[in-house]
Amino acid sequence: MSTNPRIHKHNVKGNNLIYSILLNTLITIAQLIGGIISGSLALISDALHNFSDVLSLIFSLVAHKLSRRKASVNQTFGFKRAELIAAFINAATLIIVAFILIYHAIFKLLKPEPIESNLVIWLALLGIAVNGFSVLLLRKEAAHNLNMKSAYLHLLTDMMASVAVLTGGLLMKFYQIYWVDSLMTLLIAVYLIVVGFDLFLKSTKMLMLFTPDAIDIKDIVREVHKIEGVGKLHHIHVWHLNEEELHLEAHLDCAADIKMSEFNDLLHEMEEVLYEKFNINHVNIQPEFQKVDPKDFIVQD
Repeated sequence: MSTNPRIHKHNVKGNNLIYSILLNTLITIAQLIGGIISGSLALISDALHNFSDVLSLIFSLVAHKLSRRKASVNQTFGFKRAELIAAFINAATLIIVAFILIYHAIFKLLKPEPIESNLVIWLALLGIAVNGFSVLLLRKEAAHNLNMKSAYLHLLTDMMASVAVLTGGLLMKFYQIYWVDSLMTLLIAVYLIVVGFDLFLKSTKMLMLFTPDAIDIKDIVREVHKIEGVGKLHHIHVWHLNEEELHLEAHLDCAADIKMSEFNDLLHEMEEVLYEKFNINHVNIQPEFQKVDPKDFIVQD
């Protein structure tokens, strides 16, 4: 694990994930049985979403534990990217589940059937209570960790889904509007796609080592070129190893044929600028002097 003092690690614990897994397992079983008995597709879809929550929470917990392992000669970065993979898969499952729900909702919307609304209402209330409590457990940690945020979003969307199911149950009970069950399922699915896509896009960019959206390579070059002794910064790569570590590697043409001790001072000044202005906390610079190679900012390897 990096000892870089510039890397600020938030105290993210996995204990709350364990509580959420147990609670969501119970609600999944209850909603599935209740959905079958009542004939409510919305309740079954909520149970299916809860089941995907359980799987994603387990995966998030495993990834969280792996990410805390120390680096070794075979895993020089350790498992620091495990949580990014978990976030990516969790976001993908949200979207996949949504399309499954859309398919079944449209099919049943064409042929609405009477539904036992009382059971739907009580199980929806139970779902709101359980998922609401789980959301509160993970809310603070979700602000500092993409993996925890993916788990948090799963639980938040499931709580919203239970609210939709409750609304449908009340309408069915008092107005016998049974097609609203399918309508609520469609709304749940659309909501899953909306919240899942943003997380999916963000985690994909990190896994693909894309330059972070907040970073402008040209701004980096302009700031570094203000430092005395710098010739030209080129062959630049900037990426997130994980949410806590933002890396930059580049080649640097020095303005003069300086000693290594002088380069160390130059490097230290660059590190200060890159951290203060761009929050880059890991810098790897290859020093050069009048070396014949491509001098473009971004070089096609």
